[in-house]
Amino acid sequence: MKKIFFIAAVLLLSLKGFSQGSIDYGSGMKFNLNEDGSKYMRFIAWNQIWFRSSQMNPGTMIGNEAATTGTDIGNRRLRFLAYSQLSKRYMIVTHFGINNQTFTNGGAAGTSGTGGYGAGKKPGLFFHDAWNEYALVLPEKDKKFSLSLGGGLHYYMGLSRATMASTLNFLTIDAPIFNWPLIENSDQFARQMGLFAKGKYGKLEYRLSYNKPYATNLVPTNVTAADNAVAVDNSGNTKWSKAGYFEYQFLDQEANLLPYKVGSYLGTKKVFNIGAGFYTAPDATKSSVNSTISKHNINLFAADVFLDLPVGKKENKMAVTGYSVFYDYDFGPNYLRNVAIMNIGSVDPNFTGNRALAGPGNAQATIGSGNIWYTQAGILLPSRVDKPKIRVQPFGAFTYKNFDALDKSSTQFDLGTNFFLDGQHAKITAQYSTRPVYTTPSSISGSKGEFVVQLQIYL
Repeated sequence: MKKIFFIAAVLLLSLKGFSQGSIDYGSGMKFNLNEDGSKYMRFIAWNQIWFRSSQMNPGTMIGNEAATTGTDIGNRRLRFLAYSQLSKRYMIVTHFGINNQTFTNGGAAGTSGTGGYGAGKKPGLFFHDAWNEYALVLPEKDKKFSLSLGGGLHYYMGLSRATMASTLNFLTIDAPIFNWPLIENSDQFARQMGLFAKGKYGKLEYRLSYNKPYATNLVPTNVTAADNAVAVDNSGNTKWSKAGYFEYQFLDQEANLLPYKVGSYLGTKKVFNIGAGFYTAPDATKSSVNSTISKHNINLFAADVFLDLPVGKKENKMAVTGYSVFYDYDFGPNYLRNVAIMNIGSVDPNFTGNRALAGPGNAQATIGSGNIWYTQAGILLPSRVDKPKIRVQPFGAFTYKNFDALDKSSTQFDLGTNFFLDGQHAKITAQYSTRPVYTTPSSISGSKGEFVVQLQIYL
């Protein structure tokens, strides 16, 4: 049995490297801790640098000056992950780094102004993941069922494939953010502390978790009519949340050594999966009507489908990738969160026109009670060269949002291209994205655009 497990572990690691689209990479920075390699440690490091040109929401200023556009460069992600198989059953995982450092913000806590700790400088490292896990039922080739249990700060957050997405191999330049519905409120960068179970039964993969959400303390706005109640995160001594995701893998089986779901295999696997998941948390938000506080449960559900297939003649090495997900979110009445990624804009106090309801900069209505449908698709263009130096993958994405707090639904799109220099390990991505601009809950004044070029290195 030891031999079977060791062979399976080696295959999983080598497949993980190959699934990134670089046939020369192998298992990466992996170090054996014993002679037969059954105990090992692996290190992964990556960074994603963004160059941007953005149209700002009305009512924005940058650096104390009114602005309708802005250009910048920033560190979207600088990360380091290490995991170790200490025995055939026991594994530990740690993952730390920084995110979202711009020339105006994202620095260490309390940084501002000028000097060594000026605005945006010297951000603090923090742990994204830190958990231990133990395999109760080892995955074996001749057995359908496997089961591992773990605990700590983890990423097994259920709901959807995109909720547990790897940040190393997105099809588009980034996640749409609403796939992480609790982001930086009752979670720590899409993670919570808790217990999880994972495994497979034949072609069915399952993930379940039981977590203690981080405390929130937002104050609900008091209103006089129940129809106008607005729920906000205010859970105090939080009750335990439950999450799960179930995925049936019709074709090739995906590795589940780690929770991070691949966004694009670049034709190295034949994958067709259908999944569904949930996240629930009792009494997680509050609203106030006539000074009477009401508590509301968070109930989130999703269903998705993922396809990644090589197509055409083998020598052309083409591939198609597609992902579609539907979210049904209930955070309580009229719950709405506006989110801005690496926002360099701030409120212009002298602006006299119709301000954007979402706020300044590149903020937009992102998460809320209601429904979201998101679809992305891409095609890896053919190449007749055995080991092409550059591969090209155009892609597009479409988003439909219908939030209870807004009277009108909205649509937006992303268009771009990946240029792979060494698979996902070295790539350049260019993407243009739109976002709707609400000036009132029932009025969309148009849309704004953002053009981003990303440089990614992954070792």
